[in-house]
Amino acid sequence: MAQQIEHVVLPGTYDPVTLGHVDVMRRAARLFPRVTVGVAASRGKRGVGTAFSLEERVDMIRDSLDELGVEGIEVLPFEGLLVDFCRSVGAGGVVKGLRAMTDFEFELQQADLNAHLAPDIESVFVMASPSYGYLSSSIVRELASLNSAVDGLVTTCVAHKLAEHFGA
Repeated sequence: MAQQIEHVVLPGTYDPVTLGHVDVMRRAARLFPRVTVGVAASRGKRGVGTAFSLEERVDMIRDSLDELGVEGIEVLPFEGLLVDFCRSVGAGGVVKGLRAMTDFEFELQQADLNAHLAPDIESVFVMASPSYGYLSSSIVRELASLNSAVDGLVTTCVAHKLAEHFGA
């Protein structure tokens, strides 16, 4: 009989965390007894660094979960390979949220690579809720940089952090 997965990691850069991210976190917590959000250092993501430091991104997720009353989800920073992080925290699976077909193509490649590197770690895909299917961190950063409202896209604490960062 196959062993149940007790602990999963939700990896990402979360630059910044959005309500769509939190939705996937909540849903993963309904499916698995233990959930760890792994915040990737990702210093060179897409050729540029992140807008927020690793510590700021970890704090924004913790603060957002607190603001929304979401309990029981651990948030940890990590550098290096995702499969190594999963092993270091004892996770048997990775959960990724998917918004569109383009997400699927990229995430399938990553899942295939992870399966090659660590066949014992399962990949699980969760479809985005329709109310968040359009939402991404890059869209939020763009709106905030143009002094546009981000209400309904991020928590209040993240909205304040964006305003500080972009000088709104």
